[in-house]
Amino acid sequence: MGPSVLPAWLQPRYRKSAYLFIYYLIQFCGHSWILTNMTVRFFSFGKDSMVDTFYAIGLVMRVCQSISLLELLHIYIGIESNQLFPKFLQLTERIIILFGVITSQEEVQEKYVVCVLFIFWNLLDMVRYTYSMLSVIGTSYAVLTWLSQTLWMPIYPLCVLAEAFTIYQSLPYFELFGKNSTMLPFDISTYFPYVLKLYLMMLFIAIFIRKEKTSSEDLLSNRRKCETACCTGDKMG
Repeated sequence: MGPSVLPAWLQPRYRKSAYLFIYYLIQFCGHSWILTNMTVRFFSFGKDSMVDTFYAIGLVMRVCQSISLLELLHIYIGIESNQLFPKFLQLTERIIILFGVITSQEEVQEKYVVCVLFIFWNLLDMVRYTYSMLSVIGTSYAVLTWLSQTLWMPIYPLCVLAEAFTIYQSLPYFELFGKNSTMLPFDISTYFPYVLKLYLMMLFIAIFIRKEKTSSEDLLSNRRKCETACCTGDKMG
């Protein structure tokens, strides 16, 4: 009996593609569950469902955003072709809003803007992860490719506005309760509302920087993914 032959997707040269496919699949399942849950709840309970959106899907949202930090490692070790700095800005932006503002302040969790913000985030991520997942296995659809390259153009500015409004609505509560304000060494105090106001200004500055970088990055990334998928498909065929 000769040595057993591993399936193509388990062979060393295809392990990276198998790992990325599983990662994109997990993210796709998480974000699609969130969006489906929000949609069903809205049609079932109407506007009342928006108030407790965070209580219904907040845990899964936090898990998905925490796992997405792996993308920085992917870029650093070279298994993804995106640029590190724009991705770092995007992930930092979401972590600050989700964990620093929404999760830490219960009064903010009940705001309608949280529901709107989660819809925008999940729309972008569902398209992005679906496209990336299919690209790994050499499958592409014209509509999906077009969405992955153009959907962020109208949605991203709306995301920034929703994030800014979330911060704005959270400021009175942080000022009232003093949450996340700490005393640093040398008698230097960190008053979190001031940090948020500074971050609020930086959001609108960063939108112009990231818009240009994200546009060129997406085009380059999509081109590389298509080339890699074609090469992988030829080898497996």
